[in-house]
Amino acid sequence: MARNREGLVLLVDIGPAMHSVLPDVEKTCSLLMQKKLIYNKFDEVGIVVFGTQETENELARDIGGYENIKVLRNIKVVDELVVDLVKRLPRGPVAGDFLDALIVGMDMLIKMYGAGQKGKKRLCLITNAACPTKDPFEGTKDEQVSTIAVKMAAEGIKMESIVMRADASGDVDERIIEENDHLLTLFSTNAIAKTVYVESPLSLLGSLKTRRVAPVTLFRGDLEINASMKIKVWVYKKVAEERLPTLKMYSDKAPPSDKFAKHEVKIDYDYKVTAETSEVLAPEERIKGFRYGPHVIPISPDEMETLKFKTEKGMKLLGFTDASNILRHYYMKDVNIVVPDPSKEKSVIAVSALAREMRQTNKVAIVRCVWRNGQGNVVVGVLTPNVSERDDTPDSFYFNVLPFAEDVREFPFPSFSRFPASLKPDEQQQAVADNLVKMLDLAPSPKEEVLKPELTPNPVLQRFYEYLELKSKSTDAALPPMNEAFKRIMEQDPELSSSNKSIMDSFSGSFEVKENPKLRKASKRLLRDKPSGSDDEDNRMITYNANENSIDTVGDANPVQNFEAMMSRRDGSDWTDKAISEMKKRIVKLVEDSTTDEGDKALECLLSLRKCCVLEQEPKQFNEFLNHLYELCQEKKLSHFLEHFTSKKITMIPKSEAADSDVADEEAADFAVKQEPKFET
Repeated sequence: MARNREGLVLLVDIGPAMHSVLPDVEKTCSLLMQKKLIYNKFDEVGIVVFGTQETENELARDIGGYENIKVLRNIKVVDELVVDLVKRLPRGPVAGDFLDALIVGMDMLIKMYGAGQKGKKRLCLITNAACPTKDPFEGTKDEQVSTIAVKMAAEGIKMESIVMRADASGDVDERIIEENDHLLTLFSTNAIAKTVYVESPLSLLGSLKTRRVAPVTLFRGDLEINASMKIKVWVYKKVAEERLPTLKMYSDKAPPSDKFAKHEVKIDYDYKVTAETSEVLAPEERIKGFRYGPHVIPISPDEMETLKFKTEKGMKLLGFTDASNILRHYYMKDVNIVVPDPSKEKSVIAVSALAREMRQTNKVAIVRCVWRNGQGNVVVGVLTPNVSERDDTPDSFYFNVLPFAEDVREFPFPSFSRFPASLKPDEQQQAVADNLVKMLDLAPSPKEEVLKPELTPNPVLQRFYEYLELKSKSTDAALPPMNEAFKRIMEQDPELSSSNKSIMDSFSGSFEVKENPKLRKASKRLLRDKPSGSDDEDNRMITYNANENSIDTVGDANPVQNFEAMMSRRDGSDWTDKAISEMKKRIVKLVEDSTTDEGDKALECLLSLRKCCVLEQEPKQFNEFLNHLYELCQEKKLSHFLEHFTSKKITMIPKSEAADSDVADEEAADFAVKQEPKFET
C-alpha cells in the first residue's frame, strides 16, 4: 500500500440494540464511501459486522471462538459495490462483542499489510457499547485491552470509536455501559485511539471523518522574539473551508468507438485589436494596463516585478496587548495553529512558558508573518495561547490574520444606549425575549450540545456527494428528498417549536409589526415608535415607496408623512437638517393660522419633529425651537393652542433621551409647568 493510501476496516454493531439507529449508520457509511470514490479512489476498505446469527471470519475458522462476527467484505479497493453494501446492512438477532470484532478487524489489517507496509491503517468501530463482553481465557479485561492496544500501536494501526447513546432504554445495564466505556478509554493510553459519543443522527453523520486530509505545514522556521532569541515552530492549518470538488469540463465529441478517449476540453484565447480584424496579437505585443481616472496606464511585467514587496520568510513578534483589545470580528481568514518543533526540546519549553504566561496575564501577541520566500504580501496576525490539558500534547498558539486599515468596513450606527426609554424594551418584553433564548438553547445541561461544529456536516457537500453517486448509476437520476437529519441543520427543531408554542406567541405578541397597506413596495424603512405624549400604543414599521422618498419639501396636505419621508432619505448628508427646517416652518405657519383643526395638525407635526430629533440625535434643534414656539404663542396670545399644547406635556429632549442634550431630566420635566401661560381675564 502506498504511503498516501489508507486501509480501513469498518466494524459495525448490528445487534438488536442497534436496529433503531442502523438506517443512520448506513447513511453515514455510504457518505464515507462516496467521498473515498471522489478524493481517495485507491483507498482499500473492509467491512465486518458483529451481532449476526452466523459466524464467518478467518480467526473463527483457524482457532475457533470469535462467534457472531461476519466479514461482509474483505479489504479491497473502494468501488461502487461497497456503497451499495453499506446501504443494506443486515440486522443481527444477537448481542455482539466489540472486543472480538476489534481483534478480527486488526487481524485482517495485519495479514493484508504486515508491519513493513507503509500507508495508513485504521479501524472504525460503530456501536452503542451496551452489550457485555466475554471474559478472556487468561487475565482481566483491562489486561486484554492493553495487549490489543500495544499490538495496534506496534503495527501502526489507528482506532476510531463512535458510540451511539441516542436510544438508551431503561432496561440497559448501567454497569455494562460503564465497564465498556472504561475499556474504550484504555485504548487511548497505549494506542492512537479516539472515542466519540453521539446522541443524534446528525452528530453521527459528522462524527465519522469522511475525508482524510494529510497535515501539511504552512510554515517551518523561526518565531523571532528579538534578534538574539528565536524559537523553532511549525504552522498548520487548524480550520479551513471544505469546498465542492473541482468539476472538469467534459466533451462528448469523441467517437463512441474510441475506448481511450479522455473527453478533455482545451480552451485557447486569441487577442485582437478589434473584433473585425483577423490579426492575432502575440504575447509580447500585449501588456497589462490599470485605470487611473479617464486614462489606462500600461505597466510592463518587469515593472510589476520591481513593484513587488520583497519580504523575508519568518515570523517576528511585534509586541503584546490585552486580549480584550482584539475583537472577535477582526479575525479575517482560516485559523492556523503554531506548534513548537517536536524535535527541539528547548522550543517546546519556550513555547509552553510563553503560552502559559500569556494566558495567566490575559495577553495576546501581535506578529508579522511571511510564510515563504518571495511571498508578495505580509500578514499581521494575533497569537492566542492554547494551553494543553494533556501531558502528551505540547502547548501551542492559535494564529488569526488581523485586518489593515483598508480592510476594515465602518458602518456608523447610533448606540442603543443613546436611545430614549420608549425605544428600549420594557421589563415584559425583556422577559419574553429571555424565555425565547432559553427555549432555543442548543446546549441544555443534561443533553448533548446540538450543532457542535466538529460533529455537524455541511449539508450542501453531503447532498452533492449523494447526488453524484446516483448520477454515476443513471444519468436521468432525480434529485432525492432532503435527509431529515440534514434538515435539523437548516431548520428549527419542529418538536421544540411546537412544545413551546406559548413562548413563541408571547414573543410575537410583544413585538407586533404591522404592514402599511398603502406602501407595500418599499425600498427604505423607518422604525416609528410611540412619540412622547402620544396616545398611540402601537409600535409600527412604516415603509416608504422609493418614488415617495424623492419628496424634498414638507407640504400642507400631509406634512408628517412628507417630513418622515425626507428624514428617511439617505442620498445626501443634508436631508436631516433640511427636513427639520422645513418642519419648523410648517409648524409655525400652522400655529399662526391657528384654528382647532390646524392646532391638532400642528401638535401632530410637533410630536413627529420631537420623535425624529431623538432618533437622529438632534436635541438642540428641537429644544431651541420649542422655546421659540412658546414665546411665539405667548406673543400672539394663542391661549387655545397653548392650553392644548401644555395638556399633552410635550417637553424638551433631556440628556436621558439624547446624549448631546444639555437639558437635565428635571429641567425637561418642569418645562411645561414653568412655561404654562397665565392670561388676564
